[in-house]
Amino acid sequence: MLELNLQFFAKEGPGGEKTEEPTAKKLEDARKEGQVAKSKEVANALMLIALFLLLRFTAGYLQTGFLATFDKAYDRIPELVKMPMGLVETRDLSRLVRDGMTSVLLLIAPFLIGGFIISFLADYIQITWKVTAKPLQPKLNKLNPLSGIKRIFSVQSLVELLKAIAKIVLILYMAYATLRDKYDVITILFHMPLMQGIGLSCQLAVDLGLRCALFYVLIAAVDFIYQKRKFKKDQMMTKQEVKDEYKQAEGDPQIKGKIRQRMREASQRRMMQDIPSADVVITNPTHFAVAVRYDNSKESAPVVLAKGEDYLAQKIKEAAKEHHVEIVENKPLARMLYHNVEIGEQIPPELYEAVAEVLAMVYHMQGKL
Repeated sequence: MLELNLQFFAKEGPGGEKTEEPTAKKLEDARKEGQVAKSKEVANALMLIALFLLLRFTAGYLQTGFLATFDKAYDRIPELVKMPMGLVETRDLSRLVRDGMTSVLLLIAPFLIGGFIISFLADYIQITWKVTAKPLQPKLNKLNPLSGIKRIFSVQSLVELLKAIAKIVLILYMAYATLRDKYDVITILFHMPLMQGIGLSCQLAVDLGLRCALFYVLIAAVDFIYQKRKFKKDQMMTKQEVKDEYKQAEGDPQIKGKIRQRMREASQRRMMQDIPSADVVITNPTHFAVAVRYDNSKESAPVVLAKGEDYLAQKIKEAAKEHHVEIVENKPLARMLYHNVEIGEQIPPELYEAVAEVLAMVYHMQGKL
């Protein structure tokens, strides 16, 4: 005989099939862990478009700047050469290289700053702003070879491979289409003056880049929709997970029920302890019982000390008999007091007259009136 555990045949493991929508807490916990529905291709597409647009409008400025930097560095070479040996000191050469790199960095600074801003805005539009350091924390499961193999042969890896192939095919096709249209111009490129050839080459590069960037937007849109759906599917929950989360957030219903039961028992014990100080117990006579006390030196109106229904009403009457508290039958008044006055509260003004008649009768019977 083989002992079978049918839970092993569940579609999504021990928790069952994930059929429930993710809760707000589930999404918030995933966000804290750095798990969000974000497409890197959106940022890449926007950066490409911005880069080539900026190149189109600043090509002349960059050309002039790079040529000026080259001329400046070239003019300083004779000053650095030590005659008659023709040697150059390392210190002077380092200064020349440092000055040249500083000039180049200043020229490309707008591109670097623009790329950072666009990348930030692309992520902000997709997932808004929330800083978390948890994705940077080291995780031992990432060192597990089996987990690494699973990631290599996962659906996500296949999708990334298809995206890479699509991007390569797109770039090759756009490059071929663009250069094919400009074939006549390219053939005479080497016969042009230097500045004119550089300008034409920059124009070809910008046109090719803009076309690729515009088609890249299509890839980014498809990837963004895929990432949204994948994230939602990954965050789906089983019915058991929803129940466990509810218990964690609201508390175990059984434990809460026991707590409420103990609170009721404690309240009932305190209530039964106050019955000996009551002046009268007003009954239905079988369904309701309400104990009332009136001490004009402490209270401005009679106070309900205890009340109960059915079984508890019988216990209140038994305690009243045990401590010689008068029991008076008044069905309408008992019902009104039970439903409208809480324990420890004074009776409302509209019941003053009815309660006063009962108390007067009790005081007369006890010889206190």
